[in-house]
Amino acid sequence: VAAHTADLAAPAGVDVVHAGSALELRDAMHAVAATADVVVMAAAVADFRPVSAVGHKIKKTDRDPDPVALTRNPDILAELVAARRPGQVVVGFAAETGDDVTSVLDYGRAKLKRKGCDWLVVNAVGDGKAFEVEDNAGWLLSADGAERPIPHGSKARLASALWDAVATSTKARPPAHGR
Repeated sequence: VAAHTADLAAPAGVDVVHAGSALELRDAMHAVAATADVVVMAAAVADFRPVSAVGHKIKKTDRDPDPVALTRNPDILAELVAARRPGQVVVGFAAETGDDVTSVLDYGRAKLKRKGCDWLVVNAVGDGKAFEVEDNAGWLLSADGAERPIPHGSKARLASALWDAVATSTKARPPAHGR
């Protein structure tokens, strides 16, 4: 499932389903997760969306526009974890910033616990990190408490580290749908 349209061709053997909103992504992910052995939820879905939209441009006037009311988007990762079948592996991503009290890694640990997925890839964001850059670094956290740092390198290297971990963890359990 792809929530963003890029000018790239789909890799061989990959079915792409385009989703233009968090609600469309939710529906598509539940549909494909129903038969998947591994679900990787790497989309950065906005936490909130407008309650309603207008079908026209909001014109400038002498007064400020009305505030835009927001509503919470569904927590797709948490829903997929709740609907997980025996043997299915669910992977999430966490683009995090730290603060004066809590580190990026601590926020990632809390998110892993809150979401309940099998693996969580945690990236520090900001100041040329994670988004719109060629290289990345982070941590791979497991529900069993294992933590693996992912050294700075290409995003392909990060993806390989994730797939190696998933492949190793799935050898111990049967496929989710008998393949």
